[in-house]
Amino acid sequence: MSTGRANCDIGPSVPRSYLSADVEYVKVFHMESDLLQRISIEPGKCGGRPCIRGMRIRVKDVLDMLADGTTQEEILSDFPDLEPEDIRASIAYAARYLDHAVLTVA
Repeated sequence: MSTGRANCDIGPSVPRSYLSADVEYVKVFHMESDLLQRISIEPGKCGGRPCIRGMRIRVKDVLDMLADGTTQEEILSDFPDLEPEDIRASIAYAARYLDHAVLTVA
């Protein structure tokens, strides 16, 4: 059964607010996909860990700095090759990577 998200021909009986929510979903999904393209994984670089745009700057390093309270401006100052979108891409990658069910043993 279709959710209607991919189908633009939803008919006149669907409230307009649903259509705008679907359009917003598509915009967010597309933006996230663009951000995730900034993340690269190469077997011979940084032990195969996710890096930003092929550089030797690991996603984990950016996330650790953010978790330690380092501001985006400080990160960009310390790593002049990074762009604001790279920091957002790191967060988007972590969110996507952690979006799964957690099973526990009873």
